[in-house]
Amino acid sequence: MNLGTRTAALGRRGGVDPDVADQLGFTVHDVVRDLRRDVAAAALPLPIEGSEEAEASRRRLLAQLDEHLLPRLAELSSPAMVVVAGSTGAGKSTLFNSMLGEEVSDAGVLRPTTREPVLAVHPHDAEVLKPGPVTDLARVVHHTKVPRGTALLDAPDLDSFLSANRTTAHQLLEAADLWLFVTTAARYGDALPWQALGRAKERGASVAMVLNRVPRETLTTVRGDLSARLREHGMTDVPLFVVPDVGPHEGMLEPALVAPVLRWLTLLAGPDRSRTVILRTLKGALGALPDWVTSLADAVEDQGDAARRLRHTVDMVVPDAAASARRTVTAGTAGGTSIAARWSELVGTAALERVAVKDGVARSTRRAGRVREQALAGLRTEVEAAAQRALVAASARAEERLVAALAGPGAPAGGASVLPPGRERGARRDVWAESSVGEWARLADDVAAGLGTPPAAARASAAEGDPASEGDRDDVVHQVPDLSEAPRAEGARKAFGPSGLAALLLAAAVGNSDAERLLDRVLGDTASEAVAVLRDDLAERAAAAVAEEARSVQSALEVPALADDAAAPLRVRLAELRRLT
Repeated sequence: MNLGTRTAALGRRGGVDPDVADQLGFTVHDVVRDLRRDVAAAALPLPIEGSEEAEASRRRLLAQLDEHLLPRLAELSSPAMVVVAGSTGAGKSTLFNSMLGEEVSDAGVLRPTTREPVLAVHPHDAEVLKPGPVTDLARVVHHTKVPRGTALLDAPDLDSFLSANRTTAHQLLEAADLWLFVTTAARYGDALPWQALGRAKERGASVAMVLNRVPRETLTTVRGDLSARLREHGMTDVPLFVVPDVGPHEGMLEPALVAPVLRWLTLLAGPDRSRTVILRTLKGALGALPDWVTSLADAVEDQGDAARRLRHTVDMVVPDAAASARRTVTAGTAGGTSIAARWSELVGTAALERVAVKDGVARSTRRAGRVREQALAGLRTEVEAAAQRALVAASARAEERLVAALAGPGAPAGGASVLPPGRERGARRDVWAESSVGEWARLADDVAAGLGTPPAAARASAAEGDPASEGDRDDVVHQVPDLSEAPRAEGARKAFGPSGLAALLLAAAVGNSDAERLLDRVLGDTASEAVAVLRDDLAERAAAAVAEEARSVQSALEVPALADDAAAPLRVRLAELRRLT
């Protein structure tokens, strides 16, 4: 059963012919509706070679589906839509009015004359003219001169200087069953007529051509030249009508001049004969779809290939950048000179290094410990700021590597487009670093509080502080050996206060040797192990800063449009279309 039979069966019954349903399992309308959904869902986010052209083609395909194929498949009984189209000054409205024998559409020298599309339909066809894209855009008039089974539409200029008119004209052409293209002897060689005819051929539309205002003395020559051009463009079956030049005039043309066009339209008239035009255009449009869908599916797969190359590039950058960030912290250089300067101030004002140690235990009153704890608060603030700068610097260095790899010389196509804006990156980086350092400092509080504490008690202490982080902190506490001499830990907390002891641990973790020597005096060998726990944790946070920097790029590449199977729905629709055609 051929396409015309299947489509006609669909139109007769308002549904699917049972034989067709048994054979195919779906209707033509179902296939086109599903195709429309998947074309609309297709996206081409990476600006790689050919993506702009593919996106323009995708939009044209959507327009054809929305403006013509779906409405026409849903209402095959509606009159055949004949759109009178052309360039500025071609005489479209004059031809339109002349065929109807009445001034229905504005015509004249003022441009643009056709500001509002006019759709003329025979009164007896009014009931079968269904609402759709054309009736939404045009003023509908009933006229007895319109051949039965057809509807004549006077469209705006395709090259109107008003963008809204151009948009409307192209929308109406997409909705047409037949393009009646009007040009002149002076302009038929311009690019616009051939672009429009090529577009009609691309979507499989039926076309007729009116060559207007041809000087009688060159009529034969011009007609022969235009016919030759049509053959060159593979359009040998396009009906060609020639209207002689009548010189300056106002109003309609003589009936004899437009009679061939009107007679030809009348030959198409009547529900059965006009249905032939509809089905021929439908068949052509459906037959053209596979090439369109193939090109779009190929473009979607090209996007996926580009995304894989970009992911690979990011994957090559991140490990080295993360390892470099870890080394910076574990080398003990994260603190910088600001911590040493702050320590020098404290040595003179808080007498930190003069804390008495007897039998390995720090000796101090609680009052003196509170004074030292308050003094160490400034050191803690400075250490946290230095750690935050270290994480931001790790992120910034990772950004530099990513930018060089994705947007520098030799970068993969589309790389620059997945990099977030610099301002956005900076703001997000600062927020993340501040939050991460806050967690690191709280971990130091837990470590300081857990030194010399039995594991069960340490777990309870961690749980009381922040239940949501119990597991993470408990793991760290277990990495710090329990002091066999509990008095050493208690003495250190008494001498510096819990927060002050945490500040010393943090300062030592970022590389301050003075803080580390003091901790060795009051805690012994356990001090270095506790500092190592915090230093390793900060090193992992620096590596995490690199991963966080890459995550925004990776998330831009982990969208459905760039998935390996993104083109699969289009390939399924393509297979269905090929079964239809």
